[in-house]
Amino acid sequence: MTLRAPGALLAVAAIALLAACSLERHGRARGSLGDCWAALHYVALGDSTVEGIGASRPKLRVRYPNARVTNLGVGGATSVDVVSAQLERAIKLRPDVVTLSIGPNDITGGVPVARYEQNLETILGGLQRETAALIVVNLLPDLAVTPRFAKGPHVDLVGRLTVQFNEALARKGREHGVALVDLYLASRDEVPRQPMLVWRDGYHPSDAGYARWAELMWEGIEPRLVAC
Repeated sequence: MTLRAPGALLAVAAIALLAACSLERHGRARGSLGDCWAALHYVALGDSTVEGIGASRPKLRVRYPNARVTNLGVGGATSVDVVSAQLERAIKLRPDVVTLSIGPNDITGGVPVARYEQNLETILGGLQRETAALIVVNLLPDLAVTPRFAKGPHVDLVGRLTVQFNEALARKGREHGVALVDLYLASRDEVPRQPMLVWRDGYHPSDAGYARWAELMWEGIEPRLVAC
């Protein structure tokens, strides 16, 4: 089991590994995966929310002792970092499940939406062509409702960019037939009312935030499944 800082990833990993059990992709059952205790390989791509900033306790191995988890997420990563440093490694691992969570650092770093969308095409196209994995992509939470930005001078700009980047994510997700999970609407509703969902830095999810993230991931993945 290869991990960096595991807490955040593992909240989502439990959901993604359930999803890998007896799933269907493009109408073809992945019967070779066997039952829910199969030796599945889950690979996570992305930024600090994948690396684990803001979370504390790994739980996956207790529930899925045969699972392998490879966390390629790196704090501060942008979509171009996924292309240059994570994508090829993920393909070589022959994963059963891949999740991608990327975009906030593109927004705060001034990456144009068009360039971000090109990078998504490279990432999702490569995963689709070169693996047989279930690919799960989450829309970005609304950065504008986090304490870091909510009362700052750039809140309106950050809010608009989050929408535009999510539109790009949705377009590319639909084109490549990936499982799209909407964290945006839930974050707009829940984060202002439940400050405990955000870590002390006012930006990353807390343990409670990642637990909620995992619930939403499952709700988005479940329609892609057949019963275990």
